[in-house]
Amino acid sequence: MISRLLTPLVDLFYPHCCDICGTDLSERQEKLCISCMTNLPETQFHLMDNNPVEKIFWGRCVVQHATAAYYYSPSSGIQRLVHSFKYKQRPDLATYLGKKVGAMLLQSTWIHEIDAVVPVPMHARKQRKRGYNQAALLAEGIAAVIQKPVLNNFLQKCVTTNTQTRKDRTERWGNVANVFQAADAAKGKHFLLIDDVITTGATTEACCQAIQQTGADVSVCCLAYAWS
Repeated sequence: MISRLLTPLVDLFYPHCCDICGTDLSERQEKLCISCMTNLPETQFHLMDNNPVEKIFWGRCVVQHATAAYYYSPSSGIQRLVHSFKYKQRPDLATYLGKKVGAMLLQSTWIHEIDAVVPVPMHARKQRKRGYNQAALLAEGIAAVIQKPVLNNFLQKCVTTNTQTRKDRTERWGNVANVFQAADAAKGKHFLLIDDVITTGATTEACCQAIQQTGADVSVCCLAYAWS
């Protein structure tokens, strides 16, 4: 009763708006309006063999499966959401989108193979500055839906690196080579590696190689695929 009375006051001082277009949301809507949610460009890669994300790793690294939920492009709705959870202190958006991705993964034929979810790690210094690792929050959202554990400390970033933005593929690989290490032996396990946006795949590949050195298999799931 009290919560119903307080809701209009809360909405007055803290408007419940779509995080893409700013439209007022109803009580039943969360984060995004129906129009913006519907218009997020889904890839459907989780239902496709030899999809564009899997092809990134051909000849470079053996991954069992690879997918990204949405297409990423400048000035798009998904770009705005990623920018918000990375740079505008909106960790709730990462968890929310992770749950959306998890629901998509349940449609795949291979998600039952996964033993645990592993986020791409952030260097401790950078994580303290930001306050959270967005890949870990995406992983938590995904894991809550697919009902698998999250191994937040399995993979570590041992060296801080410069941002990958505006680097080409060679520069990106040089920036992340030998900076990740996995903590434990994991022979026979199959881990799902989680990151926000995949472009050249350099960071993801470096993480996959570190995981594979433990004896585990690895699949990849990113929130978005930056295509050109």
